[in-house]
Amino acid sequence: MTDKVSFGYNKNNQLYNNEVLMFIDKAKIIVISGAGGDGMVSFRREKYVPRGGPSGGDGGKGGSVFIRATPELNTLMNFRRKRKFAAAKGENGGAKEMFGKSGDDIFIDVPLGTMVYDQSTNELLADITHDKQEVLIAKGGNGGRGNSHFATSAVRAPAYAEKGEPGEEKEIRLELKVLADVGLLGFPSVGKSSLIRKVSGARPEVAAYHFTTLTPSLGVVNLDEIRSFVMADIPGLIEGASEGTGLGYEFLRHVERSKVLIHVLDAAGSEGRDPYKDFHIINNELEIYSPALAAKKQIVAANKIDLIAESNILQELRRKIEAEGYQFFPICTLTGEGINPLLEAAWKILQETPAVEFAPTETTIIYESPKNEFIIEQDQGVFSIKGKRVEKLIAMTDFDNPVSLRRFERAWKFMGLDKLLKKEGIQEGDTVNLYGVEFSFSDKKGCSDIPGESEGKSC
Repeated sequence: MTDKVSFGYNKNNQLYNNEVLMFIDKAKIIVISGAGGDGMVSFRREKYVPRGGPSGGDGGKGGSVFIRATPELNTLMNFRRKRKFAAAKGENGGAKEMFGKSGDDIFIDVPLGTMVYDQSTNELLADITHDKQEVLIAKGGNGGRGNSHFATSAVRAPAYAEKGEPGEEKEIRLELKVLADVGLLGFPSVGKSSLIRKVSGARPEVAAYHFTTLTPSLGVVNLDEIRSFVMADIPGLIEGASEGTGLGYEFLRHVERSKVLIHVLDAAGSEGRDPYKDFHIINNELEIYSPALAAKKQIVAANKIDLIAESNILQELRRKIEAEGYQFFPICTLTGEGINPLLEAAWKILQETPAVEFAPTETTIIYESPKNEFIIEQDQGVFSIKGKRVEKLIAMTDFDNPVSLRRFERAWKFMGLDKLLKKEGIQEGDTVNLYGVEFSFSDKKGCSDIPGESEGKSC
């Protein structure tokens, strides 16, 4: 959703319009962590030190990708211009056991209230709710070990080093839920925008036509020098909003975090509508969209009382609303009549409503490595094996190095992939695909059909 809306602060810490911005509350981005650097194969070459042994250093760790909260942003507009964020790769190891430099981490700043989802699984990865919160989204790959790690009493000069672990690539979805203490509800043109203009420094557009407000508006309401709270005005709801009708569905989530809801009604029925019927239509939409949202504390602001000619109309509306257990406040946003008691009631409810508890740490690590499970798929005689361990093994193996290939075979047997393939019905000579590396399956002992290993052997 996009439209012109502006945010800023005046000397009273009230939000106001100071420059034209585009309000964006949804974005999809791609994050890529850095791969680890390759380990080094080298040997000591020093005078008077014969057979100095292996001295290859480890590769550096790849940079990770973090999501970071900042109160300086109010929109996801920045992600319209940049959608791909990649951390740096770790440097390769050096001779004389010199480690490669680690890649720099990158931090992606988002507004408070942003929810981070994995686009492929729709899993909620993080809920950004407090300042300085940091969440690890894509972990950098570990650096490969140099050949100095593989020296043994039997192999004193290993000519083998690991390649760096690959980074991760994810498409994530960002959804902004405005963080406000009080949310305004109501049909279009009932006076929500007029109310927030009256009580705060927010300046949403007000006009005599429906859907004047196309984006959420935030305002800081100052009751006195000490007491204040944030109020949010969302575009008017209509019947069917919970199913996507009109604009309401796109904005209902912006009041989900509010502690109290002010339900604004056109008490005069100035457009021929029944305010009591409208009251139930909106509450029904809330119940369909989210029972938790419908259960929030709600007070009623009966607006446009200056247009009511007969006092019994307002009295009857009050009787019906209060009979259902709601506080009822007649107001006029034009003159300001009745607004102060409404705000005081909202403040009282805010004090009685417990604050949502969030993690006390400034850094939240939500990253978990995928399960070490193997997935075997068959397609026209080709058996593909997928899994985090297999992907890592392939990426860190140098298939041009015979020693590296023998180590790959040992890892293959250790993971029991032969047994898994047989269980799936693989036959002698069938093709096995491991993330683009293909070879023929052979169950003969002492014989490998991995590319480069079977040359010169009789299989």
